[in-house]
Amino acid sequence: MASMEHPLFSISTKPDLTAREYRNGSTFVRVSPGELGLATVHDRDVLIYCISQLMAALNSGQPVNQVVRFKAYDLLVATNRGTDGRGYEQLRSAFKRLQGTQIETNILTGGTEALDIFSLIDRVRIMRETREGRMQEVEVRLSDWVFNAIRSNEVLTLNRQYFRLRKPLERRLYEIARKHCGWPGKAVKFGLDTLQRKCGSKSTDFEFRRLIKTIVDQDDAHGHFPDYALSFDNTRDQVTFTPRAGKALPQETLFPMISNQALEKARTVAPGYDVYALKGDYLAFWDDKGQQPLKNADAAFLGWCKKRHERNPLR
Repeated sequence: MASMEHPLFSISTKPDLTAREYRNGSTFVRVSPGELGLATVHDRDVLIYCISQLMAALNSGQPVNQVVRFKAYDLLVATNRGTDGRGYEQLRSAFKRLQGTQIETNILTGGTEALDIFSLIDRVRIMRETREGRMQEVEVRLSDWVFNAIRSNEVLTLNRQYFRLRKPLERRLYEIARKHCGWPGKAVKFGLDTLQRKCGSKSTDFEFRRLIKTIVDQDDAHGHFPDYALSFDNTRDQVTFTPRAGKALPQETLFPMISNQALEKARTVAPGYDVYALKGDYLAFWDDKGQQPLKNADAAFLGWCKKRHERNPLR
């Protein structure tokens, strides 16, 4: 929630090496770049994926800790990223920016106000890597600050269509709408200057206005912006976010969480197949079919594996 309220992530498409400070009343955030620049809105996908896994575990009564282990391929598929060599290179750079970006803040988390200086992730360990340089198993240790927010349930769900927004500014606008409109919510208005500060944009006033109008015009034409409609008042330089009628509350978790037990059973259901590749293919299948909520993700996955094997048995 804090990262939705405050511009912790850069929306620049080029390396952002400029430190920044944001204040709202007595609350302040100072963000300093690492060697590769500030962590970006797209780098935030890593945190979203990790947080979603931890929230799924908490919701099912399982214990959690700050270390999250996953397959890099699963993350790339789930967050609508490319799975070629470039996708893995970009993911490696994202890890470095998330670890290198330093944040100093007194934002309240877990009911405690303190001065914190931290990186968003403490450590990344690549457990296995192919000869082609593609990482397979990854272990991420989240910072105390991020983990404290998760345990205190200071987390808001996102629409899966968020990952189909390619422009960093569009993603940032969705985060602001999700935080301030609530669900179900009411329309919220921002002056253009306030919105520019909340986005952390370094564009000129003229350029920021042009970028906003372009996004609003595209949403008017295609309705692509998830959950909320955008409108722009030229006379008042004011942007309004309005919840779309008939939209359902975003799911508690962004991705179907397939357990290790289900992966082991998949070896029997679909003998000869790489179960981790099956899991990645299933996530892509689920995404293409419109991301319908699943009552039992393990059962749905195993049923899909069985059909895959029946159509094309490898043994």
